Amino acid sequence: MKLPDVISSPQSKRIKNAAKLLKRRDRKATGQFLVEGPQAVREALARKGSVVELFITEEAAEEHSSFFSTAKHGRMQCSIITPEVLTELASTVHSQGVVAVCRALDVELTSVLDKEAQLVVVLSQVRDPGNAGTIIRLADAAGADAVVLTSSSVDVYNDKVVRSTAGSLFHIPVVTGVGLSEVTELARARGLQVLAADANDEAHDLHHPWDTGLDLTARTAWVFGNEAWGMSAGDLELCDSSVAVPIYGSAESLNLGTAAGVCIYESARNQRM
Repeated sequence: MKLPDVISSPQSKRIKNAAKLLKRRDRKATGQFLVEGPQAVREALARKGSVVELFITEEAAEEHSSFFSTAKHGRMQCSIITPEVLTELASTVHSQGVVAVCRALDVELTSVLDKEAQLVVVLSQVRDPGNAGTIIRLADAAGADAVVLTSSSVDVYNDKVVRSTAGSLFHIPVVTGVGLSEVTELARARGLQVLAADANDEAHDLHHPWDTGLDLTARTAWVFGNEAWGMSAGDLELCDSSVAVPIYGSAESLNLGTAAGVCIYESARNQRM
């Protein structure tokens, strides 16, 4: 395999431009973001038009030779970089040798909240990158139609979010920068029920929905709130019902990612019965 010339200087203009994407303001200004690691880059390459440029060490290039043929076929810029240069782009301590510059993947809310949508996941004021990425991955695995992050939530192109999705960011439509009221209003207009995952006094029991008339087979938009304080009273008013995951043991609560997984899969299972 013939390799391109090696970029060995961190002062390379292309390296400096790519490194800027580690900052949110530059991601927003350029409409681009970084993807790190073979698994995530593989998924990015599989989505036509997503990758702008590929940076890879010689060792990683030998191990993942298909990346070059894919990049060449897609007419993407591809460069070999030294391990020292890689540290300018990588956000992990032990990087696996490959970083891609990708185009932002945002889609319009109206394109995903249509009359065909069965299951949509909404993150309202979710600030932790790991939680956001994990829930995107869960939504993808459960066959959800889309994930929506409100304007008060974490930047979906934050390196920790991207890494936590394990490539699912390139599988499922993602909407960003919208208000929760806009989401719930449109969801309801398109025939979806809006459920808030919240353990308040009036919440339905997720495992005994028939006791309170909750229909988990219905088309649903699940709303998950902040890790620390959950859903605000104002946000709860925008939803049709609240639903709580029952605690059978002595734990005080579940973390957000776990609770979201239980809720999303319960809807996915019931909708397929």
